[in-house]
Amino acid sequence: MQWWRDVTFVHWAVEPGSVAGLLPAGTRPDVLDGRTYVGLVPFRMHPIGPAPGPGLPYVGTFCETNVRLYSVDDHGRRGVVFRSLDASRLVPVLGARFSARLPYAWSRMRLRREGDVFTYECRRRWPSPRGADSRVVVRMGPEIEPNAVETFLTARWGLHLRWHGRTLYLPNEHPQWRLHRAELLELDDDLVAAAGVPVAAEPVSVLHSPGVPARFGTPSAFRPGGPRMPRSPG
Repeated sequence: MQWWRDVTFVHWAVEPGSVAGLLPAGTRPDVLDGRTYVGLVPFRMHPIGPAPGPGLPYVGTFCETNVRLYSVDDHGRRGVVFRSLDASRLVPVLGARFSARLPYAWSRMRLRREGDVFTYECRRRWPSPRGADSRVVVRMGPEIEPNAVETFLTARWGLHLRWHGRTLYLPNEHPQWRLHRAELLELDDDLVAAAGVPVAAEPVSVLHSPGVPARFGTPSAFRPGGPRMPRSPG
């Protein structure tokens, strides 16, 4: 069990064909009105149980920033695909890289809040590209009732990943996000390009949430285009 707190969602719209090759076998870009999205999502991880993620030890609160794509598999399950996850604690980085095969990186990170202004800073230490950095500054605005695009970008209940040659779907449970409109005051980012999904246009959506508690379920493996396989032991 964990809390994802002080979460900012910065999104760009992209052509589905430009990112299709970056997704695991058996998945394809999830599309809304002909477009899919690339997300840059900085936040603060706050574990509230003995295991803050799949198979990871308790390591306390730390900052994290992920670059993610949006996927749907042959069984209709919608999720995210992480292209990179920068975190400020080395232990969960090593645990996630070597046990869950997630693309974590160890980075120097900081989150500051001054009133309604949030500043997220990240500079990668390991692995390459070392020195890739990100600075995101947003001002949180009023709470909103999400529209179709905002729901599409945030109402995600699982992730797809490659694990020992198979594609896994790892579900998670959390309440619906409380979303606020956010004003992007500053953006200087290398992480999206370093993740292999460079974007040229301005972000089309900037949102903020105080956060949600979340819990991961049991991963399931499947043969792309075929019947589901038995559940993985984890």
